Formats: sequence, C-alpha cells, structure tokens
Amino acid sequence: MSPSSLTEYVTAIEAGAEIVGAGFLGRTPAFALADGTVLLADIGEERRVKAHEDGAILVAAFDGAKLYTGGDDGLVTATDAAGKTETIAKEKGWIDALAWRADGALAWSSGKNVRARDAKGEIKGWTAPSTVRGLGFFPKGYRLVIAHYNGASLWFPNTAAAPESLSWKGSHLDAVVSPDARFVVTSMQENSLHGWRLADRKDMRMSGYPAKTRSLSWSQDGDWLATSGADGCIVWPFSGKDGPMGQPPRECGVRPNVLVTKVAFHPKALLVAIGYDDGWILLVRLSDGAEILVRRTENERDAITGLAFDATGGRLAFGTKGGKAGVLDFPA
Repeated sequence: MSPSSLTEYVTAIEAGAEIVGAGFLGRTPAFALADGTVLLADIGEERRVKAHEDGAILVAAFDGAKLYTGGDDGLVTATDAAGKTETIAKEKGWIDALAWRADGALAWSSGKNVRARDAKGEIKGWTAPSTVRGLGFFPKGYRLVIAHYNGASLWFPNTAAAPESLSWKGSHLDAVVSPDARFVVTSMQENSLHGWRLADRKDMRMSGYPAKTRSLSWSQDGDWLATSGADGCIVWPFSGKDGPMGQPPRECGVRPNVLVTKVAFHPKALLVAIGYDDGWILLVRLSDGAEILVRRTENERDAITGLAFDATGGRLAFGTKGGKAGVLDFPA
C-alpha cells in the first residue's frame, strides 16, 4: 500500500550548494551550506550570510537560537536568526566535530584538540590520544563524550582529573549519550555501532549495517535510538536496564536498494523522519509503522544531508547534497 502524502505542504528552496546541516532558529529555517554560507529562509524572504569568508563549512549544530558552524578555515562561528554572525574560535586545523547543550555550552574539535566553552564563555581544552571524530554532551553535569580511535573518553572540563576511558578497538566516529545518561553509543568505521552501559562499563555491539551509520537520533522519551546506514531506519530499544542487549532492533521505512542517510525523531511524538540517498523523505509512526510521504524524487539520486524538526514539531526542514532544500509545514 502506498504511503499517504504531505508533499503539497512542502515549500521548496534552492540553496545552490551542498547542505551540511538543516534546522531552525526559532521558527526560521536555516541551512549551513558547504560553500561557507548560511541560508536563512523566512517565509517570502531568503537571506544569505557568509559565515566563513574564505572556507567551507564542514560541520554544523543548532541549539534553537544559533547555528554553529565549523570550517576548513579553522573557524567556529555562530549565526542567529537576524543574520548576525560572530566568530567564537580560530583553530589551526579543520573543525571536525561540534556539540552543544541547551544551557549554552559548546564544544568543538580540531585534530586531537578538544575545546569546551561553558555558558559563561570560559574555554577549557584537552588533547585526545588520537584525532577526534565525534562529540556529545551529557544531559546533566558539565561532561562530554569524545569519540576517537580505539574508543571514547568521558571528560569533565571543569575538573583537573584525567578523562575516563571507554575502550573498544577500531575507529569511532559519532558519539551520543542517552537522555537518561545511562548509555553512550558511538558509530564506527566498521559499519556498526558500539555502546557502553555506564553503570558497569558493559559493552554493547550493534552490527549488521551495510553502510556507515552517520546519523543518530533519540526519541523524546529516550526509549529508542534511530539510526541510518541501512535500507530502512534501524531503531534500537533502550527502555530496559540492559538497553538493546538481547533485543532485536525495529526496522521501519524499508526501501530495497536505497540507503537511509539521515534520521530525526519528532520532539513530542514517536514519529521519525527518514531521509534517503535518492532524496526521498518519509515519516514513520513507530507505534504501527504507518508511513507518510514528505518528498519524492524521480530519476534522481540526491542524498538527504540535513533533516530536523523545529522545537514544537510543527515544521520539518531538509536539505540535499545537490543543494535542494525545503520546509514541511504540518497541516493543522
């Protein structure tokens, strides 16, 4: 049975360059473009801000009020909904990862170097054992998880204590912490996920992906982790004390021979947005697997590279590798 459709409620936007990240600054859709530009797409008005004059944007993060971008020029910048851009830091190398938290804390990495800036603007640094690929804040306490080669590190920037190590052989890429702070999960170069239950450092292997998992999203209740890297969205259960150990994942939005590239859980419902490498977008309700079509492409493979709901869940922004973008406004 074909999915129902919301395509008529989508406003198309021509970004003109590869989209690194999509999100919202308040209700304003914002897009970080690989050419160094931030595109603010208010209704009836589009503004372009050159956040990186002499560089490309490599990573982007949204905190609801500002869009943070890191570039191959070594800059970390912040752009607000009014188009005001400020430079937060200048590193010697490329910016590899960004992470933010709602209290205003921000972290970034360049090579082995990690910087954490608290809500007051004070910056602390740490040198990791190898190049850092992923960063994530814990939901409470000023603490970071840092993904690198052969594991991850847990760092309290405001203490002199050495970071704790979570060991697992291989190259670890992205890093996330469960909303209840019981689990740390990293994506890996080996087309798998690895997790640790922090109470006893129990290892969790989540394998079987045909491609790398580079997009991870927690459900609003913290019971589910949606992931990319397969021909459907793989959703792992985390509600029990053992997390996904001994439990199979759920698979939704399966489209044979098409890879999922981006996933985003709705902020208030068990509804996940799924973007594919051919430019399609589906919404899937976790309770019964019901599918709703958001975007369909014909004879075109243009991977979804940005996907995010606004804070209320009433809008969905997306962008593609080929520079197409759009906003879905849910009907009342």
